[in-house]
Amino acid sequence: MKVYIRSSACVSPQNTFNSAGFLTDVVESTGTRLKAIEPDYKQFIDPKQIRRMSHVIKMGIAAAKSCLTQADVEMPGAVITGTALGCIADTVTFLTRIVEQEEEMLPPTAFIQSTHNTVAAQIALILKCHNYNNTLVHKGISFESALFDAMMLLNEQEADNILVGGVEEMVDASFTVLTRLGLYKRWPLSNLSLYDTPSNGTIGGEGAAFFLITSEESPDSLAQLTGLKLLYKPKSVEERIIDFLKSNELGIDDIDLVVTGKNGDTKNDEVYKELGSSLFKNKSLANYKHLCGEYATSSSFALWMASNIVKGGVVPEIVKEGKFELASPKKVLIYNHYQGKYHSLMLISAT
Repeated sequence: MKVYIRSSACVSPQNTFNSAGFLTDVVESTGTRLKAIEPDYKQFIDPKQIRRMSHVIKMGIAAAKSCLTQADVEMPGAVITGTALGCIADTVTFLTRIVEQEEEMLPPTAFIQSTHNTVAAQIALILKCHNYNNTLVHKGISFESALFDAMMLLNEQEADNILVGGVEEMVDASFTVLTRLGLYKRWPLSNLSLYDTPSNGTIGGEGAAFFLITSEESPDSLAQLTGLKLLYKPKSVEERIIDFLKSNELGIDDIDLVVTGKNGDTKNDEVYKELGSSLFKNKSLANYKHLCGEYATSSSFALWMASNIVKGGVVPEIVKEGKFELASPKKVLIYNHYQGKYHSLMLISAT
């Protein structure tokens, strides 16, 4: 069945939240991690509650409520989120207090809010939504798994106007651990020059992107989510992409733009380089992780970006790989992988 993206909202290290322009006011940052630009949370959350909420919860609620407002929908049919690390700040706080207070007299708030489903639960509480509520925790394909869950609900006609989001926060503790594991670079650089000097590691990121998806076509819809595929350690990515397109009655020549998850890490980008000289050789290519950083649900930023490209008919200069002119792309393929294990394909079409 057909699935449409009715509206979307994104909190990221760029001016993407309720911004009049589409990636026209690009924020440059020098370092090894990108922090999300905080919106005015008082517009979406009671000020008395804000001080008790962690960073990722506030980002998620703001993006979710803005998404609903844009679609003029008060109550979603379901709330589904995808996250790999969840409320990592509260998790670190609780574990630290266990050690410091020798497991005695522990405040419960950090523990209660440390679970992965806290963002979806808080959204439901604020909206007073008693409908289907679920959180998918599948590492590098958590957001895509949430999308799959929503698509199955639509297909089974269990719900409509489903709120789906990908959320992730970066805290000092997780950043330090992942840097030691080699995921991030060990020296500062500009995010806008991320692809100029390929080397080991990338830059960290965080954000929250929400989408209201429906089975009903509307002139106001951003785009159509035509296809979705998850892959785990595929032997031949090229063959799987070709099969994915065939399953949607398409070939690579039918794709106007390919958005890749290139992140500046030499090992990570090998597969994109290989595809660039074979299957994607004559295609217009775009990248996005220099804008939002690398994190497990960064593909939600890619979907937000691709949906707006299809709706607006313009590819921002900052995301282009090389120079090309492309007027009103109608079909966009998103290919991303996380740490070489979790691969995903999303196909976006104009409505």
